[in-house]
Order: sequence, then C-alpha cells, then structure tokens
Amino acid sequence: MGFLDALLGKRKATKNAPDRLFAITTAAITLETGHDIRPRGSAAVVFQPLATGDFQQIAADVEELVRATGQETGTTVATSEDTFGYRWFELHDPDVEDLAVAINAVNDSLTSGGYSDRLLCAVFAFQDASDAAIYFIYNFKRGGWYPFVPAGGAQQRSNERELQLKAQLTGELPFEPELERWFPLWGTPI
Repeated sequence: MGFLDALLGKRKATKNAPDRLFAITTAAITLETGHDIRPRGSAAVVFQPLATGDFQQIAADVEELVRATGQETGTTVATSEDTFGYRWFELHDPDVEDLAVAINAVNDSLTSGGYSDRLLCAVFAFQDASDAAIYFIYNFKRGGWYPFVPAGGAQQRSNERELQLKAQLTGELPFEPELERWFPLWGTPI
C-alpha cells in the first residue's frame, strides 16, 4: 500500500468469492420448492461509509449504476443509515438473481476501489408459509452464509429454526462454520 492510498483511506483489496454470493440463487429455488420459503423481493448490502471524497464517489457511482441497470431488470434502490453508522444499500426486485447481481456490483465497486474492508454483509429477505421473516446473511470477510430468524418480541431469535435451515441447505450454501459468528441484524430495513 502506497502513501497516497493510506492518505485516501484505501486498503489492500482482499480476494473475493462471488460464486459463494451467487449460491443464494440456487438455494432460493430449494427453499421455495422444498420448504415453502419464498423470497420477499428484498436484499441489502451493508457497509461502513468513509468521509473521503474517493469513497463517496465510488458509492455514488455504484448507486447510479444499479439505478441505471435497474431500469432494465426492475430493481429499485434506496439507501439508509442505521444507528451504528452503517449504510444500507437496499434493493427491491422479485428476482433473487437480479438482487444477487446488484449486490455483486456494489461488492465489486467497493473492492476494486480498495474498500473491501468496509463491507459488512449482504442480506436477503425471505418468508415462510406463516409470513415469518427469515434472513440469509452473507459475511463478505468470512465468505460464508448463515440464517437469521427473528422470533417473538424484544430481540429474540430462533436458534433452533436457524440450525434447521442450515441442515436443509448444507449442500446449497457455504455456511459459516463458527456458530458464534452468526450475528443477528436487528432492525433490518428490508
């Protein structure tokens, strides 16, 4: 890493594994046909923004790119910030593959700009037959998926259901092997 990169806040890019991210497209088919769990037509990329001009330009460019391609695919974009200062790049499209492509575009843009360390995760929203929310979270840094199933009220989750989903999709998704790294995302805007 050069002096200018350090000054601008860029980091050395890490190796990406887009095939792991796109595994959600085949898992979505298995979830719907075999387990009556349907996509909700929403996904998001969560990242920690930087105040540098370079980072802000990359984020604006990728948002513009996704909006432009969304006119063809039907993908819509919204952004929000949570109470922890993370930016949510929210995508809406009934096609899971379109959502995965858009998330990969955000991932590629931030990574090629040297900001892969700012990426937190990608989140895909699903619902079961009773309309209960189920989220599949992809951790960019670890290259693994895990389910998050909120249950009941005040920040409770269904660990049993999460483990059941892992067992049902073990051949489909590369799961995060360390269960203590299955972090919940409370207040997900999608």
